[in-house]
Amino acid sequence: MDYVQLGKTDIMVSPVCVGAMSFGQPGTMHDWTLDQGQTTKMVNAALELGINFFDTANSYSRGTSEEYLGKALKVNTQRDRVVIASKVYFNPGRLSYQAIMREIDGTLLRLGTDYLDLYIIHRFDYDTPIEETMEALNDVVKLGKVRALGASAMFADQFAQMQQVAADHDWAQFQAMENHYNLLYREDEAELIPYCLQNQVSLIPYSPLAAGHLTRPTWEATTLRSRTDRVARGKYDDAKENDLQIIGRVHDLAQKYGVSMAQIALAWQWAKGVTAPIVGGTKTRNYRDAVAATNVHLTAPDIAYLEEPYRPHRIVGPLTANPPQGTMLIDEKK
Repeated sequence: MDYVQLGKTDIMVSPVCVGAMSFGQPGTMHDWTLDQGQTTKMVNAALELGINFFDTANSYSRGTSEEYLGKALKVNTQRDRVVIASKVYFNPGRLSYQAIMREIDGTLLRLGTDYLDLYIIHRFDYDTPIEETMEALNDVVKLGKVRALGASAMFADQFAQMQQVAADHDWAQFQAMENHYNLLYREDEAELIPYCLQNQVSLIPYSPLAAGHLTRPTWEATTLRSRTDRVARGKYDDAKENDLQIIGRVHDLAQKYGVSMAQIALAWQWAKGVTAPIVGGTKTRNYRDAVAATNVHLTAPDIAYLEEPYRPHRIVGPLTANPPQGTMLIDEKK
């Protein structure tokens, strides 16, 4: 596997990142998450495939995602052989200086490590001045608790403002953007993605397979996640008619090349300049499929064929205001 540079850092990551939202005590956030034993099995499978990049968050499954991931990594590998990312925002105080200082220590404790490779702000905080947030993030880097910074799901002007504040103060800047991006949701192609690519900010999108919709020719599935994931329904059900046209084309190309639909969807991501899509999984074959996708290379006509049916979608991911304190799930279908 060829490893790739994260932003302008010396951190090298696999082109596939494991999404640890799949790990954690079931029922604390989602019903379909994996317990410690299953998490350990999944992490071991990822490591054996050469994946070294793992993404979690302080809010996933009330902290148990971080706990399970940390324990699984400790029994399967050495700390300096993996790249661990976690996130902050869905917590008391959001991105205030005090909250960031408190939350980084909680994250490190749950993960059982002295440092994070990548610390990501989960959303833009409308209540905390940008200067306060960026100073706190710079300080956790200076303290050696974090190697690099990232951001997630915000509007391009917000991200640019935060980068400029950091530059003006000679503070650490963001090296990665974890945004919502896949063949069924491409709204960030207008502003955020061009900004990131122009400024050498690595794209590490979440939901690259659109909660499984890009892995099968039918809209519905019988898995526990498909039956119970209200967030996935909130993100995608509104555009079902348009999205099914795109899904059909993914299926066509998968048959043409003799690969899975997931491999086509992921190959499209790398063709668009993505560094490492974040792949969640509950079965080890999900990771095998993702790694196999690195050998799939789409032509320009293939990409045009996949993209042609897309029509503008409503914004899903960036927030226009902070949600009520204690909110665990956004974009949820009520």
